Amino acid sequence: MFTFNLMSSKNQSSFIALITVFFFWGFVAASNGILIPLFKDKFVLSNFQSQLIDTAFYISYFVGSLLYCGFSLSGSDPINKIGYKSALILGLIISSVGALLFIPAANYESFPMFMIALFIIGFGFAIQQIVANPFVINFGDPSTGSQRLNLAGGINSFGTTIGPVLLSYALFGDINTPEIKSISLNAVISPAIILCVLFLICSAVLFFSSLPNLKNNDKMEAGLGALKFPQLTWGMLAIFIYVGVEVTIQSNMGTLLEMESIKNLPKEKISHYISLYWGSLMIGRWVGALEVFNLKNNTKIILKLIVPLIAFAVIYSVNYLRGSDVSEYMYHLPAIIGVSILFILFGDNPSKTLTILATGAVLMMSIGLLTTGTFALFCFLSGGLFCSVMWPCIFTLAITGLGKYTNQASSLLVMMILGGALIPPLQGYIADLTNPHNAYIVTLFCFAYLALYGIMVKRFYKKQGIANIQNPIVKGH
Repeated sequence: MFTFNLMSSKNQSSFIALITVFFFWGFVAASNGILIPLFKDKFVLSNFQSQLIDTAFYISYFVGSLLYCGFSLSGSDPINKIGYKSALILGLIISSVGALLFIPAANYESFPMFMIALFIIGFGFAIQQIVANPFVINFGDPSTGSQRLNLAGGINSFGTTIGPVLLSYALFGDINTPEIKSISLNAVISPAIILCVLFLICSAVLFFSSLPNLKNNDKMEAGLGALKFPQLTWGMLAIFIYVGVEVTIQSNMGTLLEMESIKNLPKEKISHYISLYWGSLMIGRWVGALEVFNLKNNTKIILKLIVPLIAFAVIYSVNYLRGSDVSEYMYHLPAIIGVSILFILFGDNPSKTLTILATGAVLMMSIGLLTTGTFALFCFLSGGLFCSVMWPCIFTLAITGLGKYTNQASSLLVMMILGGALIPPLQGYIADLTNPHNAYIVTLFCFAYLALYGIMVKRFYKKQGIANIQNPIVKGH
């Protein structure tokens, strides 16, 4: 497996070019939280039907990864043949085609066509994800791979933070503009064109960057050899559940906020809560990214207390400038401080971090289910803080010790982003049967499994004789 010296200026600029794609993944995924209530109103959808928007987007990751695994069964590796850099560029071009399809979808007012457009965007993202995650992990000392994923995740979360705000402004204008019923579907055309152009610009930047078009020299054997590692098989379920719970908290937030017992807010005035949720992931990932830098221990501790407040100030400012009432944001500060302390105590160990954060999330989801109003809402919003660094923790833990099977394992893990396609509609269905508040019980069970995986994975390593659980490329047997 390849590794790099991240300290060289050339590799640092290449790394910046690489992690740019993480921004787009977050920007689009979070913006779905604004499209869901818009499409629900325009196409007169049920809670379950509206969540199919997430299904169309996230199921594409499953399809893309499944196709890759189909090739790998014969010992072939199509991404390795064209090179990692070329695969990233190809994925961006595919996503740009999907963005363009928003134009005919809006003109014909076709919900299925919108679904197809989102599927194609996600399909391009799937190709990028298979490449980018192991690329980032091994872009330097592999033992700090999860921290680099946190840094990339921080860029991703910046996209998720501003995505809902920018799209909401593009669709609805100022926060005090007319109701959603007066907005035409044609309003999505301009943002889609801009997104397409940005995809193409990013692909051009990558093409002319110094990012090497690397290939993995290890020969992959025919078949799904990666599945013989329990840390991967159970990790696949963990990724499925993690993505599902991360997405479903915000995807069902619109209907939750409409409830009189919560906030009784119209759909066009929810973006600052969606932004705060995704911004919470940015807060945690910015803190997790500090592990990348060679800082003294005392300095690191101080920054782990200061950086969350800086990130919170960014979220606050973005939404304040848009005209949203952000006075309630202060209720989020206790959760931010609490999670920051957890990062100080356990942030250098992926297994412990995952277990502690998931356990904390179980507690907060339970309190949210047992209470109402603003207090319950902010308990659910805290899920973003707890989810923030779970992806790099799970991904690193799942591919540790797989050696030549790393690429195959990466595709299998990306395939499990399918959770974002299935869990939100499940919660939407439960909301139709009961109410949106009670439906958040789904999140409780999801976080409980993630806590369990953090405990189980240490036993898998012990049986395989893997001592350093932070090293994702220890040779497999």
